[in-house]
Amino acid sequence: MFSLGSWLPALPGLAWGWALLDALLQGESPWGWHGDGLGTAWGTLVTRCCLFPAGLVGACAVSVLCSLLKVYLYIQCLNDPERQAEKEAIRTQRWVLESLHVVMLTGVLALVGSRVAALVALEFSLRAVSTILSLGKGTHSSQLYLLCQYSLGCGVSCGLSFLLEGAPHRTCNLVLAAGLAGLLAAYTRRLARHVCTLYELHSRARYCGICILLLAAGHGIPRLLWNALTITFAVADLAAVVLINRDFLSTAEAVRFWMPLTICYTLLVISMQEETRQSTGRRPVYQTVLVRMGGLFILLLTVGRWTDVLHVLVSLLGELWCLLHAGVMLEACRRQ
Repeated sequence: MFSLGSWLPALPGLAWGWALLDALLQGESPWGWHGDGLGTAWGTLVTRCCLFPAGLVGACAVSVLCSLLKVYLYIQCLNDPERQAEKEAIRTQRWVLESLHVVMLTGVLALVGSRVAALVALEFSLRAVSTILSLGKGTHSSQLYLLCQYSLGCGVSCGLSFLLEGAPHRTCNLVLAAGLAGLLAAYTRRLARHVCTLYELHSRARYCGICILLLAAGHGIPRLLWNALTITFAVADLAAVVLINRDFLSTAEAVRFWMPLTICYTLLVISMQEETRQSTGRRPVYQTVLVRMGGLFILLLTVGRWTDVLHVLVSLLGELWCLLHAGVMLEACRRQ
């Protein structure tokens, strides 16, 4: 493996600087991991710095999801004369909030530790399976795509951190992934802006390639999102289980953690499904978030660490922020 100093100019007195930069790009401590205070502090700093690009990738994934779903819902409302008010509400959303949403979500995902992020991703997977089984075979709920926003960000960030853990130049890899994810998120936001502004005109005139493609295949967006989310959460769940289990010293200790967690979330999912069927409006959505995070908060008070409890509170803010940002689309999905 080539180091940075092997192909950069060999200037006198800069060998230590090249070694330091190499260690930073690889996510390693230049002083070793032997428990000394300086090496431990450096390792903690590098780990927290690596969480920021991973959080940015997760936030960009959420942005792509919201943009594509906005395109789908706008086209559906446009084709239904009874949903013109919803169409106008989607079209008049402030686009500056999209960038603010990515920034806020990046900060939240960077603050949340991998342990709590893994638990959030696993909990949503269990809830999604329960919802799909209750809806029936082959039926998808557009609202479920919006409810998974924060869980998707947690799943992507913890999965990416796990896959790149110990990889050579992992910091550089994370920065590259963040850059590519940012480009993809920017292009999907431009697509959503184009559709909300010009789709109605272009679909009639039939001279815009993008709008013609959406006119012919726009109904396939939910299937595209479904396949992408299935793969993403499958990888995230695998990474989450490994990340959580590596903190346990014995099988008995792992069982003491997983048993109450499984029972708690199974009961919560069943009760939340019943409440959702019996309630209407946006209120049960926010109640579900409070109940889920409250259950995780109480559970981690007994079997977790104090940092986990703090991260649950941060996750609650992230969940509420995502739901508030998608309020108009949630209402459109509910009426649909």
